Amino acid sequence: MKKLIFILVFLAGPAFAVLPSEVLDDPVLEARARALSQELKCVVCQGENIDESNAGIAHDLRILVRERLTDGASDQDVLDFIVSRYGEYVLMRPTFKGGNIALYLAGPVMLLLGFILAFVYLRTRTSGQIASGVELSDDENQRLQEILKE
Repeated sequence: MKKLIFILVFLAGPAFAVLPSEVLDDPVLEARARALSQELKCVVCQGENIDESNAGIAHDLRILVRERLTDGASDQDVLDFIVSRYGEYVLMRPTFKGGNIALYLAGPVMLLLGFILAFVYLRTRTSGQIASGVELSDDENQRLQEILKE
């Protein structure tokens, strides 16, 4: 029973990240704020969005997002404002332009390069053994025939 309570409290931890004092009265604006909060990474935590993080900076960013939305800014304006202050590191899904293109393409290119190198290595290794012209001696041929007959 204690384990179950521990697991439930542990899983409910991120639900307590957004404080009741942060929640907007307008449900439409709150839904937009939550969606934007899930797009922004906490700059202190590793891999958590600001909606789930309990860090102080995440709290400040959630407040900033809600303030900008209540001032009438669009979702893209809010994202652009925060990216201009913290850089693209703050985005959970960085854009596919500029220097990020190299980062997006590096993995597939390295994988393809690895496959090509493995293919070339295996191809030259097997052809090198055949082309080396190593022939068996008469004793080895006789022993091989005996093994094949068994």
